[in-house]
Amino acid sequence: MEKDKLIIEPSPHIKSGATTQKIMLMVIIALCPALVASVVIFGLRALIMTVLCCTCCVLFEWLSRKIMKRENTISDLSAIVTGMLLSFNLPVTLPFYMAVIGCFVAIVIVKQFFGGIGQNFANPAITARIVLMLSFTSYMTSWAEPFYYNSPGEIITTSTPLAGGEASLMDMFLGNTGGCLGETCALALIIGGVFLIVTKIISPATPLCFIGTVFVLALAGSGDITQATAAILSGGVMLGAFFMATDYATTPLTLPGKIIFGIGCGLITMLIRSFGTMPEGVSYSILLMNILTPIIDRFTVPKAFGEAKKRRARDDK
Repeated sequence: MEKDKLIIEPSPHIKSGATTQKIMLMVIIALCPALVASVVIFGLRALIMTVLCCTCCVLFEWLSRKIMKRENTISDLSAIVTGMLLSFNLPVTLPFYMAVIGCFVAIVIVKQFFGGIGQNFANPAITARIVLMLSFTSYMTSWAEPFYYNSPGEIITTSTPLAGGEASLMDMFLGNTGGCLGETCALALIIGGVFLIVTKIISPATPLCFIGTVFVLALAGSGDITQATAAILSGGVMLGAFFMATDYATTPLTLPGKIIFGIGCGLITMLIRSFGTMPEGVSYSILLMNILTPIIDRFTVPKAFGEAKKRRARDDK
């Protein structure tokens, strides 16, 4: 009778059935309510913009992996998520060729040049939006009026609530305001965010800390709960908090790290909104905190058992 064999394998010893493809599919599902809302609010062009960005992101990823002679990864659906998030950060009136440039920046420069999924130091969609904002400022700050497609003639533009546009809390909650095509409807984004939290795709720590910090600082600055509520419903707070500040590759690993990250995002957002020359700061806050993520991890990730003793032993030598 053969003896039982002891099999020794490297960690991780506890394996999950979750795969990158499954996680990305859940994120795509969570983004669908905001996509539907954007099409209702801004018309068919919002859908075309989203499809274009997704298609270009997949194409750029396939081509770059082919040229770099690396295993192709388009089946993991991460390029589609990047395309959707990028389109959600664009005005519906943006010329399509500019959106294609954004897709190239997100996939090729930010993602593939650093090794592909999991290796990029910054969120691809956020970085691409900032590049487009700096390169095509006038186009990136031209906002179509909600339901403009019902009016004959040229597209009517309007201001966002952050730039002085008038909107009630209900308008901001339902998306009846100017803004990027995927960020205006807070209700749709909250539905998607709650879905990701319930399915345990993301931790609630970062979104709650991000949104909570913006609310508290806005309340402290204005003393008005209505204005504080408007601060979290306007701009990209909901989109950024639920879908971009929770990116696995560019945010901290531990719960304390996620809390620090969320608070940092909220603080920088409010500093830019209050003292900067631009009305919105969500994109910049997330990018800056992405850069700080390795430092946050350094101080919040527990040390491996025995690591401190080994280090002391090396120092003694």
